[in-house]
Amino acid sequence: MATVSRGLPQRPHLDIPKREARELLNAWRAAQPEALDRIRGRHPKFRSADNAALKVATFRLSDAQLVIAREYGFAHWTELKERISANSAARALDTAIRADDREAVVQLLRANPRLLHVPVRSGNWGPPMSHAANLGRLEIIKAIAGLGAKDFQHAFDRALLQGRIECAKWLVEHGAKLVPGIVMGSCETLKPAGLQFLAEVNAPFTDQHGNRLAPLALALGTYARRPEEKHTVLDIFARRGYELPDTPMMAFHRGQFDRLKDYLRRDPGLIGHRFSQREIFPPELGFVGEMDGMCGTPLEGTTLLHLAIDFDEQEIFDLLLDCGADANARATVDADGFGGHTPLFNAVVSCAYTNGRQRDAVMARALLARSASPTARASVRKFLDWIEQPRRHEARNVTAAEWGRTFPLQEWVNVEALRLLE
Repeated sequence: MATVSRGLPQRPHLDIPKREARELLNAWRAAQPEALDRIRGRHPKFRSADNAALKVATFRLSDAQLVIAREYGFAHWTELKERISANSAARALDTAIRADDREAVVQLLRANPRLLHVPVRSGNWGPPMSHAANLGRLEIIKAIAGLGAKDFQHAFDRALLQGRIECAKWLVEHGAKLVPGIVMGSCETLKPAGLQFLAEVNAPFTDQHGNRLAPLALALGTYARRPEEKHTVLDIFARRGYELPDTPMMAFHRGQFDRLKDYLRRDPGLIGHRFSQREIFPPELGFVGEMDGMCGTPLEGTTLLHLAIDFDEQEIFDLLLDCGADANARATVDADGFGGHTPLFNAVVSCAYTNGRQRDAVMARALLARSASPTARASVRKFLDWIEQPRRHEARNVTAAEWGRTFPLQEWVNVEALRLLE
């Protein structure tokens, strides 16, 4: 299903979302499948409607505007309009919060009180108090609360998501609740401080629907790549009473170096085993559906060496090479001919290089030193979920360098590794 997500430009103009709403209305009239998916994904009235019902439903311009507003991260059209009309003030507010300039924040909000309840940057980061919680600006949070802010719950969630524990403690003391689902943010970003705080205050370890496996599945399958923090988060789950299976894959996830080394000693064939998605992300631990969007180069049918690269497990990567892992090992090829990529493909495109964080190419160098072939070719298909128009990206008969050069999300490409191969 399409999950369009947009960001406002530096100088937004209301004419653009107005045009996008009219285009969506026309696309609905033409019964375009992508438009129907977008409406289902963002409009609460049509969330459960199938295509047949949606085609004959009453869908007005105001409905299209609601969908567009939510694609921009706003709760409704009026909120989007208010944010655009106050863009200069919102940008100044963002700058002041980032600079930890409490007095400037107070002055801006007193001059523009409507901004108190409007997202500063995006719906995710939220209104000014939540925006400050993302950045750990406790004194600014207190000042904004004194001006009448109401987004205590969202600010609490964002503080936990970013590991801002002092902010989280203050917010929960002043109205935020320990509701089901509150642990999900710390699991998504792999912030053990937030998760440990929630464990200490006995917060429910479930998603908003009461599913106790959902937080564990999120911690194991998130896009975030912080190996040491992930290991600590999984230890917190174990202390909380979760049963984590004694398997090679769980030893990998938990960074249990000696345990994995013992598995490799007892089963030499493990080093060349191609792991299925069910083995990497077991359904019995809460995983539902495909996990392709949560990695860089696809992980289905890959070896531990491929996996160590994507999950940024340097110590395990070194262990595998010392144990004789094949630097040219190919992933399995599916019925459509996609797969067969070597670890170099993962070294070039990987979640380990997201969020503008460019590491050195230590893994790519190590692979090349073990005679990894930069000319090996494969056909790779990858679902892109974090773009304006989610879709499957296909690259046929490409080298690892060509895979990286043509990958739509260039922030996921290790520039130094790509330079080595070129």
